[in-house]
Amino acid sequence: MKNIYSDDLYGEFELEDVLCRLIESAPIQRLKGVLQGGASYLVCPEWNVTRYEHSLGVMLLIRRLGGSLEEQIAGLLHDVSHTAFSHVVDTVLKRSEEDYHEEIFHTVIEDSEIPSLLQDYGYSTDLLNGDFFIMEQNLPDLCADRIDYTLRDMYQQGKITKDETLAFLRSLSVHEGKLYVRSLEDARWFVETYYKEVIEYFLHPLNVYSYEALSSILKRALECKIITMPDFLLDDAGLLQKVQKHGDEEIQRAVNELMNFSGELEETEDDYEIHRISKLRLIDPLVMQDGRLGRASVLSEEIRLMNQAARERATKGVYLRVKVI
Repeated sequence: MKNIYSDDLYGEFELEDVLCRLIESAPIQRLKGVLQGGASYLVCPEWNVTRYEHSLGVMLLIRRLGGSLEEQIAGLLHDVSHTAFSHVVDTVLKRSEEDYHEEIFHTVIEDSEIPSLLQDYGYSTDLLNGDFFIMEQNLPDLCADRIDYTLRDMYQQGKITKDETLAFLRSLSVHEGKLYVRSLEDARWFVETYYKEVIEYFLHPLNVYSYEALSSILKRALECKIITMPDFLLDDAGLLQKVQKHGDEEIQRAVNELMNFSGELEETEDDYEIHRISKLRLIDPLVMQDGRLGRASVLSEEIRLMNQAARERATKGVYLRVKVI
């Protein structure tokens, strides 16, 4: 029987047994219940891409771009330590670099079935320490992780079309350890799409409100010892159920208000209640022109101005006043 996996964005692939067994492992299956947008789906059910979908997507994009089996394994496992509600934990712990999942990554891996599973195929967890340039690059470069979460979220939300997505993927290529696109127009399209993700979506008032509201709930639950940090390795529903099961009246009221939010959110710097500044994320793809790689912002004044506007918006953040109706 062939191990066939298909994806809306990347198509159909026949996978090796090691990848299939990893996909079916408990740590990866847990990610089906961890929403990539954190708290956002509690106020907007359409924002419902999971870490599971993203993890498989990164693996398949690496495969599409010619990455090794080892890099595909690393891509599949790269988000396995994301806690319930994804980056909400970073708001709870006041970690501006949003890196808690990276801190606990090796512990989560070693405490799971993954080491023995990898050993069955002649691998050790040391392979996860490899320098995999398709999977991950520092900003402002393109990489499979960054590309997948952008395309997947924006496609699912209807902000980009399937034809646009496929055209961009056809333009992607690899040269000397870097991902690049073959035309300036493809770079412009991705920059525009990326800022729909990190500015219009991540800093959307509903998203900002949901993060702040859920973070306050979880902080109180921790302070009251209703939950402990290991509970964050449940899935979203499991953690929320544990929080609600205790019966704390203040928490119950806050959860109900969050999940049934019917108020208004006004963006104003006067008498605001919430101010959120997210991690600065700027993108500047490499573009192949005349046989040489160049930065899109150098080649295009439009892209340079898009980056400047995104920097200003992200640095300023979002100021919100919550109006209860």
